[in-house]
Amino acid sequence: MNASQESPTWLVSGGAGFIGSCFVRQLLAETGVRVVNLDKLTYAGHLESIPDPPEDRYKFVHGDIGDATLVSSLLQTYQPTAVVHFAAESHVDRSIDGPAAFVQTNVCGTVTLLERSLRYYHSLDETDRERFRFLHVSTDEVYGSLGSEGSFAETSPYRPNSPYAASKAASDMFVRAFHETYGLPTLLTNCSNNYGPYQLPEKLIPLMILNAAEGRPLPVYGDGQNVRDWLYVDDHCRAIAEVIRRGRAGETYNIGGDAERTNLEVVEAICDLVDQRLGLEKDEPRRRLITSVEDRPGHDRRYAIDASKIYGELAWRPKVDFETGLSRTVDWYLQDSPWLKIIRKGQYQRQRHGTGLCG
Repeated sequence: MNASQESPTWLVSGGAGFIGSCFVRQLLAETGVRVVNLDKLTYAGHLESIPDPPEDRYKFVHGDIGDATLVSSLLQTYQPTAVVHFAAESHVDRSIDGPAAFVQTNVCGTVTLLERSLRYYHSLDETDRERFRFLHVSTDEVYGSLGSEGSFAETSPYRPNSPYAASKAASDMFVRAFHETYGLPTLLTNCSNNYGPYQLPEKLIPLMILNAAEGRPLPVYGDGQNVRDWLYVDDHCRAIAEVIRRGRAGETYNIGGDAERTNLEVVEAICDLVDQRLGLEKDEPRRRLITSVEDRPGHDRRYAIDASKIYGELAWRPKVDFETGLSRTVDWYLQDSPWLKIIRKGQYQRQRHGTGLCG
């Protein structure tokens, strides 16, 4: 494999996680791209998220983005035309309990990947340098919290409020610096809250689906009025592919689902869908299981994405509305797939993280 081949190779970091595995599945199913998937396989990464990949177009490598020698070896061996960087510690609650791990992976790991990608970039001939892109997948949480109106644009100031958001903001700044200082052709995407199949049930939507199906309490932080914009993961991954192919080097693109909902509205919708699929729980609607619990420390009140830039420049728009996407997601989790059986046996048993005690 080399960078000038007709069918390109993309190095994907974190391709066994939730969003990364969706991206890899799409590439393998819908394109001719060859994929090299570098993943550390922490608690959030599972090879079962990419069932039956084609051997001639897929290579999995178990390793850390912070391993500079390994990263350099992969770049030189497979000669990718793009590095697509998903690998990250991503759960806000866990970052509250232990910020250091988020700095190590999200900041230091990203810098290592940037450094080695820059060296590789300089080793390419002029034609392949023109084609090469480094895309960093980030979050709208770097912008902080909104009031009742307005939305985040690519020019919004960074005001991260959680250790997770701070670590992503720092990595975003390094991506920008490597473009401005060294000329590395970087791309940056900031997305709203993703949901869909294969998401670890420490996140709101899969946790509530599984708890509702089992008749367990549905813990909602605070008054439940925190607002998030929800983006179906398949839509997000198609947007990322478009940014790689047609985005302008050095630019940031916000990716949103245009689906603002309060947390309470999301949980109530899940309850209603599970009631429809499984029947009432103890002859009562599952909404009775909703329980208010102590709020998360530093819990941002509202996020909303202005995605007009990617709409206008790349003609991308989300195809899956929230009601359709949530219905699909509920159906997928209620199937109790082999992937979910593995998750149920894992170290995470739906216990709460992020109590405000650091270290």
